[in-house]
Amino acid sequence: MLKNEDIICISSIDWDFIWQGHQEIMTRLARNGNRVLFIENTGVRAPRVSDFGRIRKRIANWRKGVRGIRKIEDGLYVYSPIVLPFPYLRIARFINKKLISSVLFRWLKSVGFSEPIVWTFLPTALSLDIIEKIEPKALIYYCIDSFKASSKGAEKIRKSEERLIKRSDIVFVTSDELARYCRQYNDRVHYFPFGVSIENFQKAFNQMVPVPADMVNIKRPIAGYIGGIHKWIDLELVEMVADALSDVSFVFCGPIQTDVEKLKKHPNITFLGYKPTEELPMYVKEFDVALIPYRITEYTRNVYPTKLNEYLSVGKRVVSTNLPEVVKFNRENGNIVSVSSSAQGFCDELKTALSSPRDPNETARAIEAAKKNSWASKLEEMSSLIESILEEKRRIKEVSWRSNLANIYRRTGKRFAIACVAIAYLYFALFHTPLIWWVASPLAVKSEPEISDAIVVLGAGTGESGKAGQGYEERVYTAVKLYKEGLAGRIIYISGYKYIMREAHVMKALSVSIGVSERDVMVDDSPSNTYDMIKSLAAMARSSGWKSIILVSSPYHMLRVKLLCDRYLSDVKFYFVPVEQSAYYSKGHTVKLEQIKGILHEYAAIVYYKFKYFL
Repeated sequence: MLKNEDIICISSIDWDFIWQGHQEIMTRLARNGNRVLFIENTGVRAPRVSDFGRIRKRIANWRKGVRGIRKIEDGLYVYSPIVLPFPYLRIARFINKKLISSVLFRWLKSVGFSEPIVWTFLPTALSLDIIEKIEPKALIYYCIDSFKASSKGAEKIRKSEERLIKRSDIVFVTSDELARYCRQYNDRVHYFPFGVSIENFQKAFNQMVPVPADMVNIKRPIAGYIGGIHKWIDLELVEMVADALSDVSFVFCGPIQTDVEKLKKHPNITFLGYKPTEELPMYVKEFDVALIPYRITEYTRNVYPTKLNEYLSVGKRVVSTNLPEVVKFNRENGNIVSVSSSAQGFCDELKTALSSPRDPNETARAIEAAKKNSWASKLEEMSSLIESILEEKRRIKEVSWRSNLANIYRRTGKRFAIACVAIAYLYFALFHTPLIWWVASPLAVKSEPEISDAIVVLGAGTGESGKAGQGYEERVYTAVKLYKEGLAGRIIYISGYKYIMREAHVMKALSVSIGVSERDVMVDDSPSNTYDMIKSLAAMARSSGWKSIILVSSPYHMLRVKLLCDRYLSDVKFYFVPVEQSAYYSKGHTVKLEQIKGILHEYAAIVYYKFKYFL
């Protein structure tokens, strides 16, 4: 049997549901030295009102563990994920994938799961999403049901199941019909009907065990059934046989999952409800005949009833409807099961089984047939197949390391070449095309000036270049030109920047030296940034009663200035006049890195101002 492996089981049932092959296989693997994470059913259909109890149980189990993961025993953990119950809704599937992955991969990392084997019973799209993220060492699909035939909702599972079968390294099936279906998509399909924990049942057979209290007063003979009382049981058949054989007690031992109110009215039919797995052998021991009264449908044609081997392991006679897998089993094991294709035939077979004398060898033959289907022997065979797959993969990996390494370098070289080309294109686009000026165009706000109350010049400071003394002259020359054209009778320089001297005073001195009357020049040398400049200008404009202003600054500073003016001086008419010839933003044959920096700085400043609620 497999040993020292990390295994993730994606189950189609919950851990606390009726004990089946899912729990049996994973428990045995964990007890053989493997580490197992059992992920409970994430759904194959939309929920119904009848599912409320199961949903409540899931939430309770989630709360028992850490983020839904709890330890059952050494090496065996169960994950009860909380998911949106809409398995075929794209947005729900996306959210569920994120919810499960966020917990799953943190847990795998915390316990050191490495290269896990994934063993899935559930072929949904969500299961495939999880598998793809795990990238398993080997992928096993155990196809135990025809999901597409189980319900109208589950029929949507067909496409994802086909993908899963194709991707699987090995596929196990429980019926010939499922084998034919799976072999359309994968050659590695192996027939493994569910087994029986024969040691548990034979313990009850070989030892003196007390009669269960709820069976003590049931009249013999007893025709019994163990397992879920579900929609696949032929309830009409059971009712007819119970009417015909009124002296026989019919006992059903298992959780009720369908409407059985009509059957409860029959005095010789008893429902005992759910029983723990370890107690079932004691009930089967009390049966005189065991039943498999399933309807024949597209779904049940794919069913191998596990209870068949459980009945036989304690030597019981079995009466069954003609399920294909039971018919096959019967043919291979000397017709030890009574099989009928009609209701009357079922009734006759049951009467015969109850009344005919028992051949001394019959019990031994039944037990021998069950032994061939013990879980111990099945898991040995399954493990052997899985180990051969793992060995084959290891061998291929070993043989192909040279080509794999060459492919890795080839892919790396290709990515590097693509990156170089992309960088070259980006470099050319940035520095040798008008792209950057197109990107900057929204910043370049400009309007035709008219006669105004004042010309306001914002200082350059260290400007776009980050160096002192650059940019203020061109602003001064632009303002003086507007002044001499008679568009305003005063110039105001606003700048608190100081290098050797305060910039605003240097700007005033320059304007006076080129023909502006000193009495027409004002200076505000307190603001240190654009925001403070506009706030100061707002106070000045209101106290002076200015209605219109010509504002001068660098070309790509204007959008930020305009946004501030719109907020703090909305009652003043502004004419935005950028410098005519900006040395910093001169457009030659190539774009300079400093120019790109300046433009990006302006966009960043606007974002910062919005973040600070200045705008």
